[in-house]
Amino acid sequence: MYDIAIIGAGPAGTTLARLAGKKYKVLLIDKRDISRSTGENVETKCCGGLLAPDAQKILAKMGLGLPGDVLVGPQLFAVRAIDVPNRLERCYQRSYLNMDRGKFDQWLVSLIPSDVDILPRCFFRSLQQDPEGVTLHLARNEKDFIERAKIVVGADGAFSLVRKAAFPRHRAPRAYVAIQERFETDRMPPYFTALFDPEITDFYSWIIPKNDSLIVGSALAPGASASVKFERFKQKLRRYGFEFGRSIEKSGALLLRPLNVSRIYNGKNNIALIGEAAGWISPSSAEGISYAFRSAVALAEALETGPEDFPGRYAEKTKGLRMNILLKGLKSPFLYGPLLRKLVMKSGIKSMGTGLI
Repeated sequence: MYDIAIIGAGPAGTTLARLAGKKYKVLLIDKRDISRSTGENVETKCCGGLLAPDAQKILAKMGLGLPGDVLVGPQLFAVRAIDVPNRLERCYQRSYLNMDRGKFDQWLVSLIPSDVDILPRCFFRSLQQDPEGVTLHLARNEKDFIERAKIVVGADGAFSLVRKAAFPRHRAPRAYVAIQERFETDRMPPYFTALFDPEITDFYSWIIPKNDSLIVGSALAPGASASVKFERFKQKLRRYGFEFGRSIEKSGALLLRPLNVSRIYNGKNNIALIGEAAGWISPSSAEGISYAFRSAVALAEALETGPEDFPGRYAEKTKGLRMNILLKGLKSPFLYGPLLRKLVMKSGIKSMGTGLI
């Protein structure tokens, strides 16, 4: 029996495996073809691949430096914000790191101690709890099998099967469908664009230059209209000077937005949730990597003194994170409320102006 079984090898799962693996017998499970070899390619999730300052800060606190081969061009130092209904535009200085998300995830996997067992191409099916631990029903290479663990951690993202299986009555935060498409281009804008258009979404859309291509994405209300609105969004982009050629790839994923902190759920008893599986993601920007790191560190610290009563310590250590989400929620009306956004953008507060030199 394992001490801890972690479902999901994204930033949250790999960070917990790296930290808890020094003390506990840990099993890390992921449906992707992951390995510790840095030469391998990890399947990329639907993500813009920008490492925000908050995530950079957590990496620094953990004593980690990002390898050069994870970074891609161009590096971006500005955000172009476009308010469609108010016909306003501003540029703001921001320091993002533009990276290859697949290589970033692979680098995090490579940091996991050799004592941690990794099961790639493995699918979580269900679980059963008992007084001694949890039985996991898994599938790999078209064969079903089971593993046992004293503690199970769901780090399997917004569409968390662990959360659904263990806590079916606990409502997740509001869901969006993130649709993203990458295009060839010979015109690389030197900024990240955030576009606010209520005809498309009550959240936001984005355009990110990356390695001679443009990533075009939007967080949309789920349903049949999502694809239609994404096509309309791409048509509108041409009005703002964006040019893109052949489509290279298209992807989609579920995205959570915790407008109410009560929807964030850490789990209970011997099942814990971290990262977006718990609802840890910014309600104002949808940035999730820093929250993945911070929730994983909080759980690892809660487990340092032993597995007994760890949920209470985990809850205590995420109080600051919960307050952070609350403050980001209070910031949201200034970004997504047309009147407040108009007042902020017209004021020019903290902006670089209406354009770049």
